Amino acid sequence: MTPESQLGVLTSRTVDVISQEELLRKLKRRDRPLRVKLGMDPTAPDLHLGHTVVLHKLRQFQELGHEVIFLIGDFTGMIGDPSGRSETRKPLTGEEVARNAETYKRQIFKILDPVRTQVEFNSKWLRPLTGQDLIDLASRYTVARMLERDDFQKRYREGLPISIHEFLYPLIQGYDSVVLRTDVELGGTDQKFNLLVGRELQRDFGQEPQVIMTVPILEGLDGVQKMSKSLGNSIGIEEPAKEIYGKVMSIPDSLLVRYYELVTPLAAEEIDRIREGISKGSLHPRAAKANLAGVLVTLYHGAEAAEGAAAAFDRLFRDKQVPEDVETVRITTTDRHLLLPIVLTEAGLTPSNSEARRLIRQGAVEVDGKRVTDLDYELATDREHLIRVGKRRFRKVRILQGG
Repeated sequence: MTPESQLGVLTSRTVDVISQEELLRKLKRRDRPLRVKLGMDPTAPDLHLGHTVVLHKLRQFQELGHEVIFLIGDFTGMIGDPSGRSETRKPLTGEEVARNAETYKRQIFKILDPVRTQVEFNSKWLRPLTGQDLIDLASRYTVARMLERDDFQKRYREGLPISIHEFLYPLIQGYDSVVLRTDVELGGTDQKFNLLVGRELQRDFGQEPQVIMTVPILEGLDGVQKMSKSLGNSIGIEEPAKEIYGKVMSIPDSLLVRYYELVTPLAAEEIDRIREGISKGSLHPRAAKANLAGVLVTLYHGAEAAEGAAAAFDRLFRDKQVPEDVETVRITTTDRHLLLPIVLTEAGLTPSNSEARRLIRQGAVEVDGKRVTDLDYELATDREHLIRVGKRRFRKVRILQGG
């Protein structure tokens, strides 16, 4: 593929490329492949579809023969990235970082080629830095430049605390690029400031500055806020196949093509056909969602799991049948009856009695096929009840009376 053709592929579905001219010039060099870096702090144990947007872009570089570096920020993770934060992030312990890093190493290879991926940990060069080294690094950037950052600027105006160590984060992330001598660094749009710092530090250290590329932030299942496990709108790539399938089927129609573009490896031509089919009405949104769900489940669990998840979804929603593999839970009580909120929590359907009461009030709970909104509803002992919460959570609950 010519450098110009590579440029077209690599800059598609991006937000910022600083700059395209520099990237094309780097691609035209024939002496070596580009060194392309993506850094992620292991701040949570699971990756979701929002994380995969940039991983798919990294895979494109890989398929074009470039050298890919996946950098696990085991050192920076203990500082905490201030990007998009209205308060100082709570730092992780070394044990938490190490545990999460191991899961990242496993999950990224569902998209990246493990043979062609260089995995690095930035503690390798950051932990040995002396106090003098850190002072030297800090001297290369000004407070005024740091306060140009939107989240710092907002917190400063509102009188909210900014810890000194938060200023170190973009400097240390930028220093990673100096150590690795990267040609290109990828990240989400919320990482733009950090990526630019790396570019400037490389120049300051006498290196050719890296090209930075940012990719869009993926909206979650609510269609509004960015995908986040803490917001309850995410799809984890290691969630069960049926759960991924069901969640994809619930995304807003308006996000269908965006999800195809950002979280699947499908060719642009195929996505264009899907877009045209939806636009002209020849492809129903439900069919497009089912296809998307199948693609994603196949990617993360395999084709057989995708077929099983599709059949289970149709049985539940199209044929209105109860799933075949509903878990049975036994609860022992000394009472003759048990209140529904307690049963929901004991059965693992809700994390707390307060959440159970909220769902009951909202009409999201069915017992033996009937919707229940009475918070004082009691379930009889010595019989089995079929309980449904929301669209996809079922339990068969047998309440036993004990002495």
